[in-house]
Amino acid sequence: MTAWTDHLALEGAKLDTLSVSFADARSDAAALERGTVVVPLLHLGLIRSVGPDSTTFLHNLFSNDVAKLPADGAQWSSFNSPKGRMLASLLLWPEAEGHSLVMAADILPAMLKKLSMYVLRSKVKLNDAGETTVLIGVAGGDAAAVLQGAGLPVPAAPMQQVSAAAGRVVRVGEQAFVLAIDSAAASSVFTALVAAGAHKAGTAAWQLAMIRAGVPLITAPTQEEFVAQMLNYDLIGGVNFKKGCYPGQEIVARTQYLGTVKKRLYRVALDADSVPTPGSDLYAPDFGEQSAGKVVNVAPSPEGGYEALAVLQNTSVEGGQLRYGSPAGAPVRVLDLPYPLP
Repeated sequence: MTAWTDHLALEGAKLDTLSVSFADARSDAAALERGTVVVPLLHLGLIRSVGPDSTTFLHNLFSNDVAKLPADGAQWSSFNSPKGRMLASLLLWPEAEGHSLVMAADILPAMLKKLSMYVLRSKVKLNDAGETTVLIGVAGGDAAAVLQGAGLPVPAAPMQQVSAAAGRVVRVGEQAFVLAIDSAAASSVFTALVAAGAHKAGTAAWQLAMIRAGVPLITAPTQEEFVAQMLNYDLIGGVNFKKGCYPGQEIVARTQYLGTVKKRLYRVALDADSVPTPGSDLYAPDFGEQSAGKVVNVAPSPEGGYEALAVLQNTSVEGGQLRYGSPAGAPVRVLDLPYPLP
């Protein structure tokens, strides 16, 4: 990984432990509106599950149907507590000897330890693949053309993936891709993507792309706060309600079939003076001094202020007058998502 981060520094990147920037965060986010961006995904981590029992092992732990995932497929999924609260949101795809699991880097060590406790006699090994594999995001209107220009294959449709000489290309949206690249080849792939027309951009650009796509990422401050439906995981294909048991399955299923989803994930604009933080509270008149919701993910808006994904009481959204941080805090406006809410 040192060679990769050294290359990024030579490219002008400012590196933090779990983030990267090529300018200030707002300028990085604004690059998404100027064209296609290429983003080192330092805020994400990768666990590999290898062994003949990998499919069964993961299928019995996660909210989606790993057993029926095709060889060229990918899926959103989740690992939940026995109470149905999400411990990790996942991007998962199969590989020749097992599976790859992408999650927030800040929770990866704890999740690797927790998942390993379930291995027991299963013929599967879990490991942090961060030293051997680099994650790169490509997003924007010409993302597919940029990949082709860089000599990389393009999966035919969202939530499909394809093997490449240097690793793997996963299509997570119409024009959004996650690349899992061998660390030895990461620098040359990044350079090729820039040469093909992508703008170098920092973590904020990818976060903004995912916020606008309505795809949440569970990080340490929001672990065990939400059931899957509160995060719209039933709407983006992250839950299979016909599969067998997994941790938290009874709660997730009951929430679905009793129609008791009182909170949903919304895309919002916040006019806050300081950077809003994941896990911070939102307020509305119908809940008074009590929290009406929480921020999940946030990124600077190119137009000023911030865009965020937030879980909110449906009644509070209907009533309006949402506020950030306190009942008298900064105004919060609800924005459109790319998919309809029930």
